[in-house]
Amino acid sequence: MARECSVCGKKRITGNNVSHANNKSRRVFQPNLQRVRVIVNTAAKRVMICTRCLRSNRVQKAL
Repeated sequence: MARECSVCGKKRITGNNVSHANNKSRRVFQPNLQRVRVIVNTAAKRVMICTRCLRSNRVQKAL
C-alpha cells in the first residue's frame, strides 16, 4: 500500500537535511497516516487517512 492519504492525496515529499556546517543531504518527509475503518459506499473499509483529514471530520468513522 502506498503511503498516500485516501482522501486528500497527501504523500511523501523530499527535502534536505542541513547540518550545522551547512552540509546538505537528501531526506524524505512522510505524512502522518493512520489506518482507520471508515464508511465508504455504506460499507466499512480500512483505509490510510492523514491525521489532518481525520481531525477535520472529512471521513465518517465506522463503529
